[in-house]
Amino acid sequence: MLDTYLITGGAGFIGSHLIDLLLSKKQPQVRVINLDNLSYAGTRPYPENHVNENNYRFIKADICDSAAVEEIFARYKPVKVIHLAAESHVDRSIIDPLIFVRTNVTGTQILLEAARRFATELFLQVSTDEVYGASTLDHPCSETSPLNPSSPYAASKAAADLLVQAYQRTYQLPVIISRCTNNYGPRQFPEKLIPLVIAHALHGKPIPVYGDGQQRRDWLYVDDHCQALEKILQYGKIGAIYNIAGHCHLPNLDVIRLILGEMEEQLEPHDPCRKNLSQRLITRVADRPGHDRCYSLATARIKKEIDWQPRVALAEGVRATVSWYLQNRSWLEQASNQSGESKEWQGMGNIISGGANSQTNEVNE
Repeated sequence: MLDTYLITGGAGFIGSHLIDLLLSKKQPQVRVINLDNLSYAGTRPYPENHVNENNYRFIKADICDSAAVEEIFARYKPVKVIHLAAESHVDRSIIDPLIFVRTNVTGTQILLEAARRFATELFLQVSTDEVYGASTLDHPCSETSPLNPSSPYAASKAAADLLVQAYQRTYQLPVIISRCTNNYGPRQFPEKLIPLVIAHALHGKPIPVYGDGQQRRDWLYVDDHCQALEKILQYGKIGAIYNIAGHCHLPNLDVIRLILGEMEEQLEPHDPCRKNLSQRLITRVADRPGHDRCYSLATARIKKEIDWQPRVALAEGVRATVSWYLQNRSWLEQASNQSGESKEWQGMGNIISGGANSQTNEVNE
């Protein structure tokens, strides 16, 4: 009998890498259902390698469609739900908070209710370090730190986390919550910092930096994150929260310089894009509203309870990431065009400036 894993958001960045990992194990008893609505950032509905269709199904549906979700649970009866589907771009949440509440809060509640009705054995809520709000390197947030979100995105994820905990306490639904730091790696949609810098640098476009560029983030390579999620599925304790971090802290400005240096190393001497690479592309712009200066997570629990820690250093991960994007420029170009940057960033510029003047595309984590 097949054990069915339902992965929401499986066409997205982290979800697609998690599906690759699970299918690479070639476990004949495990079937993966990929539920994704293929929104603007859902660019990869199927695995790269051919797999037995009995072990993988893609279903295009919206987690906010309760009838569709109910039908999927009734038909496939998933034993484990890995909930990754979310609106995740902070700047978009500042421009249009409502879609974040709809997807991240209402969508999560619909999934929880279906999991409760069909007696799912585990509901893994994949969340973010941003629910804790700002922290410092000297005082990282633990799993018991209070929630103090700064952006509409972070608030919507915090609300979803609280719903997950409420379903456990009220209905005894078996749940686990994971909270990770900034992911990066191949196939990330180019609205996020690292792929956006690569895309802009290739074309010699300005690379704007919020404020002084000293906002610190902890960078977690996507493969490390997925391996942590797999171990949580196997060994995590019901009701627990697990912080997942890369322990690779750098200011945003230094990350941009690291990327530009790596691009200079990897681009061939005859590549016409080499002439576009310059530190002069870095452009300071007004800071983002409610921009937290630093996120930092304590990870003693996940190391002790399930023996996980990150393996990929930032320099190594950036090298692999830059290499993938340089080898897949057509994908990057198509995704960049798909993101509708100009319209989105005009809206952000108006919010920051309080006026009608558009602002250059701004990098964000």
